[in-house]
This record gives sequence, structure tokens and C-alpha cells, in this order.
Amino acid sequence: MANVTDLQTKYSKLAQEYSKLRAQNQVLKKAVVDEQANSLSLKDQLKQRDQSLRKQEQEMDSLSFRNQQLAKRVELLQEELAVSEAKGKKGKSKGDSPSQHGLQTQSVFDEDLQKKIEENERLHIQFYEADEQHRRQEAELKTRLGELEKNSEQHQAIVDGLTTKYMETIEQLQSDKARLEVKAQTLEREAKECRMRTEECQQQLRRCQSELNKQVKQSSSVIQEKVPFNDTKFTDYNSLNVPAHNRRHQLKARDVAGQALSLIQDLVAALLNFHSYTEQRVHIYPLDSSIEPISPLNQKFSQYLHENAAYVRPLEDSFLQLHQSITEDTVTVLETVVKLKSFADNFSSYTHFLQKILPYQLKSLEEECEAPLCTAALTAKNQELQSDMRRLTSVLEKLQNYINLLALPSVRQNAMPQSSTSAVFTQLAACLHSLHDAIKEMSKHYNQKAGLEQELPTITQKLCTTTECLLGSLGSLTSSTGKIATFFSNNLDFFTSSGYSPRGSTVGLNPLQAESMLANKKRAAAYIHAIRKPRPQSVPYREALSNRRILTSSTESREGLTQQVQQSQEKIARLEQEKEHWLLEAQLGKVRLEKESQRIADLEAQLAAALGGSPSSQPAAASTLAQCHEEAEQEQRAAGKEATLCTSLVGMLCTTPSVEHVGDEESREQLIKTHYMVRVGELTTQLQVSDSKAVHFHSECRALAKRLAIAEKSRESLSEDVKLANQNITRLQDELATTKRSYEDQLSMMSDHLCSMNETLSKQREEIDTLKLGSKGNAKKNKGR
Repeated sequence: MANVTDLQTKYSKLAQEYSKLRAQNQVLKKAVVDEQANSLSLKDQLKQRDQSLRKQEQEMDSLSFRNQQLAKRVELLQEELAVSEAKGKKGKSKGDSPSQHGLQTQSVFDEDLQKKIEENERLHIQFYEADEQHRRQEAELKTRLGELEKNSEQHQAIVDGLTTKYMETIEQLQSDKARLEVKAQTLEREAKECRMRTEECQQQLRRCQSELNKQVKQSSSVIQEKVPFNDTKFTDYNSLNVPAHNRRHQLKARDVAGQALSLIQDLVAALLNFHSYTEQRVHIYPLDSSIEPISPLNQKFSQYLHENAAYVRPLEDSFLQLHQSITEDTVTVLETVVKLKSFADNFSSYTHFLQKILPYQLKSLEEECEAPLCTAALTAKNQELQSDMRRLTSVLEKLQNYINLLALPSVRQNAMPQSSTSAVFTQLAACLHSLHDAIKEMSKHYNQKAGLEQELPTITQKLCTTTECLLGSLGSLTSSTGKIATFFSNNLDFFTSSGYSPRGSTVGLNPLQAESMLANKKRAAAYIHAIRKPRPQSVPYREALSNRRILTSSTESREGLTQQVQQSQEKIARLEQEKEHWLLEAQLGKVRLEKESQRIADLEAQLAAALGGSPSSQPAAASTLAQCHEEAEQEQRAAGKEATLCTSLVGMLCTTPSVEHVGDEESREQLIKTHYMVRVGELTTQLQVSDSKAVHFHSECRALAKRLAIAEKSRESLSEDVKLANQNITRLQDELATTKRSYEDQLSMMSDHLCSMNETLSKQREEIDTLKLGSKGNAKKNKGR
């Protein structure tokens, strides 16, 4: 369904873009139509100019023809004049009247010829002016036509690009539509199949209901007549009135608990990451702790956040214990799930932790608002985050109350009826959805805040990385809470259903009935197992008696052997103690030997010093030294008869009294103390080194895992960018090829058109030149005449 909604939203967005582009296309089409109308009007004007030029050419042709006629007439008149003059010369005698008449006619012809010449000049001037005006207009129209053709080409290119884009979007929309239609058809088929199945299931349900009603009637009649232990006043007496063990319910409970455990683990990991990255951000922004000390409030806030694992980890551990307590051989109801109380207590401690750090979170956001570079938009986002954190804390408090209510029946019997339990589960599902909405809203506001912080000039790479990790933890927290809410809503029927209830009672199970149920299950399993076993053959009576004697003797011998084993173990322990005692005695002997050797060396040194003064006194000194040794040995033998018992912090030691008894005991204590203190110091240093190495390796592994996740995300984003860039390159190459092809076609058409226009212009120029030459020749002839 989510894919269908995404496709519908995508289809609606594409339809909106298509409508916008279609409106722009209409505007461009209108502009192109206007430009085409202008070009048509200019073409009409050009045709009219050509027509006027043709008319003027025709008039010039007619004038040239008229000029030729007049020239011929002038020639005829000149010939007639010559003839008349010749006749005049011959007939001078005739008188003055004919000559006067010839002069008059000659003057008339001269005037007429002068008028024709002037008219011809005027016509030549008009023709030249008209020709020049025509050329100017033609040049202007050509330049304007070129501009209009360029504009039309540009508009045509834009229209072609838009049409290709529209065709691509239309094809994409058509493919999406076809895919959605296919999906809709498949969904319709599935819906039809589901309807048919539901009808079949309803029919089966009706049949089963009818059969079950019959069985219920029979069972109710039997129960009313023959059910014992139905004490309604004291329900504790109904311990034998227990339901049967529901193995299917236990398997379902085990499966549901396993799914919930994986979701809780994801939630715990997301919460740990969120608190850890929040602690890192407090050390970086608004003041970097590596440069200057942060405020005392943020220091306290960071100290509290550093303790988050002590409150978050127990949630996973307690729920893991709850999951391990649910097996196939147990009874899983609210009254018997004792581990739920520990989970509720841990959740309560976590909510108390959130209530403790809430004021520090709000104050930290207020400090960010008081920073010098904090904008109004960032202040608004911080205020929204404050409200989101208050809402999140309140939702978690409500969730804590519901979980405590569910854990109450396992502590106190008959604490909540079945109807109240169903209501609590329903409210818990709604509260989980509210938690998901609150975290989703907080994640959205944090994303907007991170976008605004990216625009600040003092932003650092460390803060950017921490903010990205914090946003990633918020995203995982949103997804995990959404999964938990969906999971709880999907399994709400299982949570509200009563898997076990005593016969003839609407009250839930108590622990005594659960124990009775499990005992009955074990007895039934043992009975079935005994039935399925092959029965052994019978033993004769005498053989049984002999076996009994052997068994009793073997039992007695086993008891004797156990006593011997105990005695040997006691003897071994006593020997171990004696071994330790003699080891200590050996150490003391070594110490005494060292002291005696040192004392002997001192005495020898003293003797050598004494003998160095008088050589005659050496035998006396040697005799005195021998006497001293004999007296010391006699004292030791006498003292060896009396033994004393010395106790200390290390243990108990039996020693013989001597002159240096006190010094030996103290030296022994000191040596043993120093030995064990050195050993304890070495072990503590090794333990500290191993702990520090483990912490270091753990932090390095976490950092590497985060860096790996960030690198994976960046790699995916870069691969997507590369794909988009390749698609854009291919699209631009296709557009370039199409535009290049269209430009080449248009250039070829324009070159052909220019060639044809040049040919027509050359023809027109040749005709004009010929007409000019003809008019000039005629003018020269007329002048010559």
C-alpha cells in the first residue's frame, strides 16, 4: 500500500508539472503563431512590392515602347522634313506661302519633340528613384526576414525541446499508469480470491459454529451435572479446576517475545547512539570544549548523558530474561510472567533519567538561542524542539504507567480483571503510536535545524559530522518506534485474548493453577511415554530376592566407598594445609640462614679486627667463638622441646621460641605481605591495562562502524549522483544531436533559398542594366537628333 500511495503522489506531482508545462507550451505556441503571422504579413508585403516592381517594369517597358514609337515617328518626320525641304528648294519660285507653311509645321514638330524628350527624362528620373526605393525596401525586408527566421528557429527549438520533454513525461506517466493498472488488476484478482476465500471461510465458520453450539450444549449439560470442585466462594479450593495446557499459545507467545526482543534491541541501540551523539554535540556546540570550557550547566548535562548506558542497557537485559522465561513448558499469562516486573522497573528508571535530564536539555537549547550567530529561524526551531522533548517525556511517562499496570498482576493476585487488561493493551498501542509520532516530529525539526545550521559561517566539519550521526540515530529511532507500534497493533488481538482460564470462571489464572496445570502436563507426558515403552518381562521371585540382596550389599558398599572418598578428600585438604605450612617454614629457614650467615660474617669480621691487634690472642678468640656456637646450639636444642603457636593475618604457624622469635615472625609477615601486595599490584595493573585496551578497542570499533556506515551512505549517494549525471549526459547528447541535425537541415534550406534569391537578384539586375543601357542609348539618339 505504501508503494501505491508513493506512485499516486508521484503521478499527481507529474500531472501538476505537466499542466504547468502545458500552459507554458500554450504561451509559446501563441508566440510562435504571432511570429508566423508577422512573417506571413511581411511575405505579403514583399509580394506586393514585387507586384509594384513588376508594374513599374511593365510601365517602363511600355514607356520604352512608346519611346521607340516616338523615335520612329521623329525619324519619319525628319524624313518628311528632308523631303519637304528638298521640294522647297526645287519650288522656291512658287512664292512665300508654302515656306511659311513648312516653318509652322516644323515649329510644331520641334515643340512636340521637346515635350516628349522632357517627358522621357522625367520618366527616367521616376524610374531610377523607384528602383532605389525598391532596393532599400528589399534590403530592409531581407534583414527583417532574417531576424524573424532566427526568432522562429529559436521558438521552434524551444517548442521541440518542450515537446520532447512532454513526450518523455507522457511516456513515463503512461508507463506508470500501465504499471498501476496491472497492479490494480492483480490486486482486484487477489481481492476476488480473498472474497471467495472469506465466503468459504464464512461457510466453514457457520458449519463449525453450528457444530460447536451442539457440542457446547452437550458439554454444558455434562458440566452442570458432573463437574466437581466448583466452589464459588473460595476460589483457592478450585486448584484442580484448571484448564488444559495450550501449546499453540505458548509457541505464539515465544515467537511474539522473540520479535519484540529484536525490536527492543534496535530501540536500545538507537537510544544509546542518540544520547552519545547528543553528549558529543554538547561538547562541540555552542562552545567547543577543545578550545574553551563549556558552561557548568552543559558540563552537568554531559555528565548525566555519559551515564545513559546504565539506564538503557538494563531494558535489553531484562527483556532478554523475559524472553528466556517463556518456553514451551511454561504458562504465559500476566499473572505468571514475573520477569515483566523487572522490565517495568528498568523502564521506570529510564523515564526518571529522562525527567532528570529534561531541564538541562531545555537550558542547552536556550544557550544555543543566546549564541551571537543564532538567527530567528534557528530560535524558532529550538523552541519547537523544546516542545517536542516535553511531549516525548510525557508520552514515555504515560507508557511507563501502562507497563506498570501490566506488571501488577504478576505481583498481586486478582489485581486487574480481563476487561481492564484489554483496555490497558489498547491504550498502550495508542501510546506507542503517539511515541512514534513525537519522535518523527522531533526528527523532522532536527533535520530543519541542521539545514539552517549548515548556512552559518562558523560551522565546523566536526559539528557537521556529529549532526549527521545524530540525525541518523534519530532516523533509526523513528523507524524502530514505528516498527514497535505496528508490531503491537498487529498482535493486539493476541495480547487481549485470554489463552488460559479455569472452567466455569471468567477470572484469570493464578500461580497455583498454573503449577497444577504444569504438573498435570508432566504426568500426562510421563503416562504417554510409559504407555509407548515396551513392557519388560516379569522376574521370578527367587531371582528378585537375590537381586535385592545384591542391591542392598551394593548400596552398603557404595555408602562405604562414599565415606572413604570423603575421608580421602579431608586427608588431601589437610595435606595441602601442611604443604603450605612447610613452604612457609622453608621461607623462614631461608631468612634465618641469611641472618645467621650475616651474623657469622659480622663475628668473623670482629674476630679479624680483634686478632689484628695481638697475634697471641687468636687461640683464645677461636676458643671463645667455639664456646659461643656450642652455647647457641644447646639453647636451640633446649628450646626445640617447647613449641608455640603463632597466628597472623595470613594464617596459623607453629614455631619454636628463640631469642629472635619476634624478629622472625615480623620478617615472615612482612615478606608474605610484600609478596602478595606485589602480586596484587601486578594483577591490578594488568587488569587496568586490559580494561583500557578493551575500552579503546570498543570505541575504535564503534567509530569504525559509524565511519563505515557513513561511507556506505556517501557511496550510495555518489553512485546515485553518477547515475543521474550519466543520464543527463546521454540526454544532453541526444538533444545536441537533434539540435545539430535540425540546424544542419535549416542551414541547407537557407543556403538553397539564398542561392535562389541570388539568382533572381542577378536576373533582375541584368534586366535593369539592360533597360538602363537601352534608355541611355535612346536618350543619346534623341539628343543626337
